[in-house]
Amino acid sequence: MSPSRLLRDSLRSLRRHRLRSASIMIGSLVGVAALTFVLDVGQGLRRKMLTTVQQIFGDSSVVVVAGGMQLVDGPRPDAARLTIDDIAAAAAAVPAVVDWDPQQVQIVSVRCAGNTATARVLGQSERAGKVWARTVSRGRFFDAADVQRRERVALIGETLVRDLFAGADPLGAEIMVDAVPFTVVGVLERFGTDLHGMDRDNEIVVPVSTLMRRLANVDTISVAKLLIGDPAQNAAAAAQIREALRSRHALLQGQPDDFTLLTPSEVRQLLGKMQRIVTVYLPLASVVVLLVAGLIAATLMAGAVNARVAEIGVRRAIGACPADIARQFVAESAFTMLGGGLLGILLGSAAAQLVARRLDLGAVLSLRVALLGLALALVTGLLAGVVPALRAARLRPVDALR
Repeated sequence: MSPSRLLRDSLRSLRRHRLRSASIMIGSLVGVAALTFVLDVGQGLRRKMLTTVQQIFGDSSVVVVAGGMQLVDGPRPDAARLTIDDIAAAAAAVPAVVDWDPQQVQIVSVRCAGNTATARVLGQSERAGKVWARTVSRGRFFDAADVQRRERVALIGETLVRDLFAGADPLGAEIMVDAVPFTVVGVLERFGTDLHGMDRDNEIVVPVSTLMRRLANVDTISVAKLLIGDPAQNAAAAAQIREALRSRHALLQGQPDDFTLLTPSEVRQLLGKMQRIVTVYLPLASVVVLLVAGLIAATLMAGAVNARVAEIGVRRAIGACPADIARQFVAESAFTMLGGGLLGILLGSAAAQLVARRLDLGAVLSLRVALLGLALALVTGLLAGVVPALRAARLRPVDALR
């Protein structure tokens, strides 16, 4: 049987048995869609994680979190006290520390000219631009005098510029942060979303002293970052910072820390575990779904052999050889799984692109992932059709016609 004749007969059979074909295609569609989605989004998440870690930690730094791991939403309700004096003392006690910055965080309502938004306000020092590697794209950063005098000056992200000013120049405008008026003196550099999917351009940065006294009415901070001059001294510096803070907090030997230290190496280890889940375990689950779809296809094709015994007998009687019958069933199974795989790639790619746009992951679609999905669907279809094909090929024309 020529390849064109095989293709034509297979497609005709698939159209004639639409319910069976649709049942096989659904399994392939789900498995390939899940595989495509997981691999495409996983690649984007991996890039996003590495970029965010680099933005937050740089090449060498130590981040201190009051009582827990929440870097963006502020301290937990049970967080221990962490003060600016604690960080200043730790920085002074560790010669490897070249700079540092405290941070306090609060969720606030922001208003301007009838427009309202909810944003995170970060209280930082004049050193924040250098320490956190994020300065302004327009205007100016506040200085040490602004921090000392608790000036009501603010730097806002591009999302707030869009929501509050609708494209107008925000520099020099007055915004109400809760009930406190602030003057916008700068627009923050774009950041995008972080690992939590939070929009870091929906932020306001003000002098930490202003936030602590005029907005939050607290004397503690939630996070601090200390820059280490020599990356080779990062681990030793982190140990010295821990001892300095434990001494400040009067923690006895055996008592757990009431703060959390994070270094780039520790975070990369944590990210490595997360990446293994995204790039190994979830794709493996998708492959299992595809294998189950192959078993379903094999079962349905085996049932098709019973339903098409008379057809097989007629074809054998008019000259079709066993190999032609076997190839027919293998081709039908492969084409059906391949069709489901094509639809699965379209569905998985569309879902991946939607998620990528939501999480600001950039371009995530990959030709290699699409080809992998098609190859797995094709191989699964071929394997699923082998047993039914062999069974159909062994039928004797006389028995089939009887």
